[in-house]
Amino acid sequence: MRIIRYAESDRAQLAAVKEDSKIYPLPYQNFQELLNTCDQQQKSCLTLIKEVLDGIDPIQKSIDELDLKLPINAQEVWASGVTYLRSKDARNYESQGSVPSVSYYDKVYVAERPELFLKSTDKRTIGPNDPLYLRSDSTWQIPEPELGLVLDGAGNIVGYTIGNDMSCRDIEGENPLYLPQAKMWKHSCSIGPAILLADTVEDPYAFDINCRIFRNGEKVFEDAASTSQLKRRYEELVEFLKRDNELFPGTVLLTGTCIVPPNDFTLNDGDVVEIEISSIGLLRNPVAAQ
Repeated sequence: MRIIRYAESDRAQLAAVKEDSKIYPLPYQNFQELLNTCDQQQKSCLTLIKEVLDGIDPIQKSIDELDLKLPINAQEVWASGVTYLRSKDARNYESQGSVPSVSYYDKVYVAERPELFLKSTDKRTIGPNDPLYLRSDSTWQIPEPELGLVLDGAGNIVGYTIGNDMSCRDIEGENPLYLPQAKMWKHSCSIGPAILLADTVEDPYAFDINCRIFRNGEKVFEDAASTSQLKRRYEELVEFLKRDNELFPGTVLLTGTCIVPPNDFTLNDGDVVEIEISSIGLLRNPVAAQ
């Protein structure tokens, strides 16, 4: 079962999408309210939604007919780095050139402590079809397709979503201390189009991820990966995020990327990025100069 939010008149409507693709409106303002209700009643999201939907009729529209919005207004979006071998190699290239030596990226790939950083906040995060912005002082920018973990206040994984962790390879490559500037700016993170409830997922390490980039209507890049290639476990990443930290209900933790465009590629104004993850959906965003 997936949770979406779509525009309905002058407001946003939270809804559940069942396996038969029928869509049922939910009596909650946002996903955080759903989480709070689950916590108060000590029920899982899936159990609560099944009870709420008893006797409710589906809407007479398909998901493709809806104006989908950001499915969750996460106060904080965190991200993980160097969790895939491909990501480690890419970071080495951008920081050292074509013949990299052993670096801090190699060390963090095998270290006990993962790389975690604050990626975005509610006001900086966009949803499906909203424009991703290019940073004006970077000439080497790429999307980073990632599986996102949706957490409750205790750090339990309640759902999975798609995230685009936009990255400036030249800024991070110049100096790793520039990471916040290479990762966080206006409209540098998109989330959506849905949240797949964790209770409905048999194997969370079997998600197929596909990324496509279009330029002037033509596909200029496509690659695929699987979360089975992830070096670290989700619970491991969450455990480090929780250490001496406060988690807000609905916090999203992106788990890293295994898809990196060629080293001579950078996004341009007018490009379109599509990220698709099996069972979750398709996150599509145009790219624009600020």
